[in-house]
Amino acid sequence: MGVGGKFWELLKPYARFEGFDFLRDKKVAIDLSFWIVQQETALKNQALNPHLRLTFFRTVNLFSKFGVFPVFVLDGTPSPLKSQARMVRFFRFSGIDTSTSNVAEEGVSKERNSAFKRCVNDCVELLELLGMPVLKANGEAEALCAQLNRDGHVDACITADSDAFLFGATCVIKSLRPNSKEPFECYNMSDIEAGLGLKRKHLIAVSLLVGNDHDLNGVQGIGLDKALRLVRGFSEDEIFDKLYEIGKGHVPLFQGEIRCAGDAIPCSDESSPKAKQSHCSFCGHPGSKKTHFKSCCEYCITDSNDGCLKKSQGFKCNCSSCDKVRKDKDKKKHENWWINVCNLISKETKFPNDEIIEMYMCNNHGEFT
Repeated sequence: MGVGGKFWELLKPYARFEGFDFLRDKKVAIDLSFWIVQQETALKNQALNPHLRLTFFRTVNLFSKFGVFPVFVLDGTPSPLKSQARMVRFFRFSGIDTSTSNVAEEGVSKERNSAFKRCVNDCVELLELLGMPVLKANGEAEALCAQLNRDGHVDACITADSDAFLFGATCVIKSLRPNSKEPFECYNMSDIEAGLGLKRKHLIAVSLLVGNDHDLNGVQGIGLDKALRLVRGFSEDEIFDKLYEIGKGHVPLFQGEIRCAGDAIPCSDESSPKAKQSHCSFCGHPGSKKTHFKSCCEYCITDSNDGCLKKSQGFKCNCSSCDKVRKDKDKKKHENWWINVCNLISKETKFPNDEIIEMYMCNNHGEFT
């Protein structure tokens, strides 16, 4: 899971499809819970102890066949905010229809956690017998994976949780199957920054707006497109302060010039006329039809003195007066959009959530030597 709003689809154009030679002699942090869930889904009802079977073969293939040095990371105590997301994930992979289920949420959670913990403990025992390093995170495994990656202890993370980027990961492998010859998706934060113009704090801001594992709903009425447009209006250093400002009901000025599509001139062009000039109904340019029938206007280029050319269908005049009108209209449209989005945010209670921001920005997600 991770960030909502089809976040992985947003990142898809920036994926690099790598072969296993890319990982040779590299250290990778693996979110063990993700592996176990993936394995149970792949071999459900097809093999005895599928979590042990696939953990064994995947680990052996990674280490002996591809020369990868894996570091396995376990979930610690989950944030209370993530309980709802954990429930949704359980229902999804169990095939339970949540719309008709009458099972108490607390009971299902305990049942799921008990069985899942047994799988995790089995895998940990196996991995330790194989001599593999196993670390336990304070909270989420992907958070410690990201910390190891950010601090240079490993070269990449293997997890399907997109919030690994929010925890500071620089290289994330979404899915890795050592028994497959197909290239795997590898995402570098540097590619995302270059392609989307978004840095780590921007991504955290997007997750607060569209929803994440710790707040599934986000801001009502704001999807991924609106969130991206909003956060791009601010630098990484100021984005959190601006969200706090908006959350309190203030509407900050948009940072930067508002530009018309395909134009590099600011909309606020004070040198332009304040009122639109009269235009010829025949050619569409400034002036009168009567005058233009007598002689061609400066905008129409003809080889004769027969007057102006009849304007074509869909014609748009590019004189300074018309240009000013279009820019003012675009500016007003943008201002209305900006105010509407800020109003949606201000309706949320205690936005942004300090606890979520502090969790993503934390630099210590586990002890290791």
